[in-house]
Amino acid sequence: MPLPRSLSLSLFLAFSPSLLFSASAAASAAVLRPPNVIVIFCDDLGYGDVGVFGAKGYATPHLDRFARDGAMFTGFHVSQPVCSASRAALLTGCYSNRLGIHGALNPKATHGLNAAETTLAELFKSRGYATGMAGKWYLGHHAPFLPDRHGFDEFLGIPYSNDMWPYHPEAKSGTYPPLPLYENGRVIDPAVTPAAMDDFTVRFTARAVSFIERNRAAPFFFYLAHPMPHVPLAVSAKFKGKSGAGLYGDVMLELDWSVGEILRALEAHGLDRDTLVIFTSDNGPWLSYGDHAGSAGPFREGKGTAWEGGTRVPCLMRWPGKIPAGLRSDATFMTIDLLPTLARLIDAPLPTPRSFNASKLSPKNAAPTSATRSPAAPAPASAHLAGSPRDFPLISVQAQSSSLSFHPVHCLFHRPSVLHFVHSSSLEPSGSFATPKFDDAPLFIHPVPRPTVKTSPLP
Repeated sequence: MPLPRSLSLSLFLAFSPSLLFSASAAASAAVLRPPNVIVIFCDDLGYGDVGVFGAKGYATPHLDRFARDGAMFTGFHVSQPVCSASRAALLTGCYSNRLGIHGALNPKATHGLNAAETTLAELFKSRGYATGMAGKWYLGHHAPFLPDRHGFDEFLGIPYSNDMWPYHPEAKSGTYPPLPLYENGRVIDPAVTPAAMDDFTVRFTARAVSFIERNRAAPFFFYLAHPMPHVPLAVSAKFKGKSGAGLYGDVMLELDWSVGEILRALEAHGLDRDTLVIFTSDNGPWLSYGDHAGSAGPFREGKGTAWEGGTRVPCLMRWPGKIPAGLRSDATFMTIDLLPTLARLIDAPLPTPRSFNASKLSPKNAAPTSATRSPAAPAPASAHLAGSPRDFPLISVQAQSSSLSFHPVHCLFHRPSVLHFVHSSSLEPSGSFATPKFDDAPLFIHPVPRPTVKTSPLP
């Protein structure tokens, strides 16, 4: 059942009576039990790595069933095509540039996600939810930045990337310290071994299943941020050599199994119809790793670039009885839109005051109200960017009647015909920032604060 582009995510999540169920039934359901929400966020999984999105060489039966039972979104994007930045945007609904989170935070980083920002976990906790996380955090490894300081009741996982460890095949000896495994703010394994990493997917899945069981009587939010299929690829003995498509195929089989375990746990505890499950990825595939990388499908390039292969990722959503089975939409939206949409779903107020980049999506129009173009304004010509800001000393955006040129630090795609630019000269002497006009359509420019703390050794 294909949907037109103008129909957006909130068509499914805002209880539209035309497709879901009556407003009175929605109100009654909300009184009885607010919905559980699970976000499954894979790492470097490309658009073409899931069966229903065109994966070749291996099968993903649980994800394919997920799609048949729910909705498949083919126009879903991340805010930035790289690790930490993408995760910051997902959890806060803000462009990561505004948060001072750029690229990937390594073990030497002295900054992380600012406590002033409201995360998805904090949003859910404000409504009385139990909150949990397992997997890769990647938003600061010092104590003020860890998940327990950002709304998560419990956390099992690693503080930064799984390739930032002494076993990195391309790094000089001493480049990276041992990779620690954390649980609830303390280190439970100071030096993860390759054998331990092989069990990451199984271990983090088991924590998600346990969390579901322990919190089945009350509403919950769980964030399962798998380190896979980011290199170094790791897979348990049960799936090693089973795909017939090499190590990457084996890893995908195990991730697919993980999704199946989550769905099975929900069904076993009678929570299937009370739970919205979202599956997506932090960015496109890391193509430079050859057969240890995934596929961007029909799109150009991958991780680290602003081509569609870097930002356009598979997205599936499932909520039996609420999201009609078999829906498919090419509506364009992105990870930053999830926070305000989920806030609306659980009747949580949005954080105020704040500079908020995302918007609640309406059934009538997928574009955010904060970036509405004047009806008389011509759309700008397409702008294609790939690489780092230093590769683009000057960006010129042209429309039918005028043009605008300036030196950017970064350019972010948000909606068709809407570009958000961040540049170093945006701050005025007063501390505010300039918003240039482009044929009556604002190009929103955000300053880039960088919260820091003194570096301290890991406990």
